[in-house]
Amino acid sequence: MARAIALPAIDRDADEDGGRLVWSRRASLTTRILAVNIIALALMAGSLFYLDSLRKQLIAERFRLARGEVEITADALAETPLAQRRPLLARIGTEQKLRLRLFDASGELIVDSFEIAEPAFALIDPASEPWVQHAARALDRAVDFVVSAPRIEDYREPTTPSAWPELATARVSGMTAVRLRYAPDRTPVINAAAPVGARGEVLLATRNARDVTQAIRDARQTLTIVVAVALLLSIQLSLFLARTIVRPLRALVRAAVRVRLGRGREVVVPRLPERRDEIGLLARAFSDMTAALRQRIDAVESFAADVSHELKNPLASLRSALESLETVEDPELRRKLAEIAAHDVRRIDRLITEIADASRIDAQLSRAAFEPVDLTALARQLVVERDARSLGRGHDDGARVVFEGPPGRGPTAIISGDAARLERVLENLVDNAVSFSPPGGTVRVAVTRGGETVELSVSDDGPGVALDQRETVFERFHSVRPTDEAFGAHSGLGLAIARTIVTAHDGTLTIHDRPDGAPGARLVAKFPVA
Repeated sequence: MARAIALPAIDRDADEDGGRLVWSRRASLTTRILAVNIIALALMAGSLFYLDSLRKQLIAERFRLARGEVEITADALAETPLAQRRPLLARIGTEQKLRLRLFDASGELIVDSFEIAEPAFALIDPASEPWVQHAARALDRAVDFVVSAPRIEDYREPTTPSAWPELATARVSGMTAVRLRYAPDRTPVINAAAPVGARGEVLLATRNARDVTQAIRDARQTLTIVVAVALLLSIQLSLFLARTIVRPLRALVRAAVRVRLGRGREVVVPRLPERRDEIGLLARAFSDMTAALRQRIDAVESFAADVSHELKNPLASLRSALESLETVEDPELRRKLAEIAAHDVRRIDRLITEIADASRIDAQLSRAAFEPVDLTALARQLVVERDARSLGRGHDDGARVVFEGPPGRGPTAIISGDAARLERVLENLVDNAVSFSPPGGTVRVAVTRGGETVELSVSDDGPGVALDQRETVFERFHSVRPTDEAFGAHSGLGLAIARTIVTAHDGTLTIHDRPDGAPGARLVAKFPVA
């Protein structure tokens, strides 16, 4: 039979994602969630190291302050009489928390503010501090190592007070010299030397800028606490999120494994009705899929049992005929036994062909690419070709097949499907109707469209189908045939195959009485409009 007329292909949505996260294939879902949430916090924690730039800015500011302080003090000393210098240095050192030392042109120490007044500061011995300060200094060293900070020399008083390098620099260059060192507790000590007047004297100002270190440590401590709290909360929330996702997925995995191991009847796949998210949708889809798989397995087992039963009958008849041939001498009886054997062989061949076709339909339909099909043109063409074959053989099938519809092409009824399989549906329905119609009867084929549904109907003039048989006739190998039909002429798979194909096209196939009230059955296949 010629293939049905197929319209140009329509657009179909593709739900495929070609993108793949190769880097995360080996990581568990919990690990991925934790990693994604912790990465941002890790970046924020990295700002701990950028506090070093703040420390540099504060040190630079203190350098400018030390330069200004020592230059102003040196200018004041140059204008102050010798007798008033000592009180001036003591007052400035106490008020500004500086250690001021004045050296003459030969490098001899003239005045030390710590000797003429109460020391403005004292360097702290690390051994006397609590463990918290030791931890803070260890963190300082770690940050310096990470940011590759230049090494700062330790602050140590030289054996000769005039041995400070910045004194020589200021005396030779005539300009202010500033230098940074670390006290034993790793707080900055800033020395600033500036020339005083024209007599070659040099003023050395020393400041222990402990507040700079404290400011950095306070900022680092605050940020550390914030990051630690945020990290703890993020881990807890990530684990909670992972549990809400991973636990139901693992339950589904366990159920899938049990189904794969052949324990499908024992497995209760969780449907998670309380969840309205994608996990709930997945659980319910998986549960429905498992139920469909169980039904398919049951159908396969039932089909295998039916096949075995259906093949046993003709095989038993064939065996009996062949065994009898050996003992029968009557030529007429031997001829009849040979005819029975040939009939059984044809019956077995027909059964095997129908069984093979029925078993392949589901798999073939699952791989078929559906296209728009004009069901009206399909039905009209099939009826025309059937009539042509009957005329070519010189006889008909005992019943006339007509297509009831407007002349010409008429309105189209487009559905989405496999044209070849839809032809098979129509052929099976027509063959079934012809076999039940009396000689000279009429089989009527009609296609109508109502709203979003296309209806294909095949009516016959036969005895009809009882109400209690209208579902069982669609079962495989169920066959209630006319009394005058040759035994074994039909396999009982025609209507079962037709319903399978219709169902695969999202349609329904049912049996009704004829609408005009006349005897006969009306098989109706309904499809959604493309």
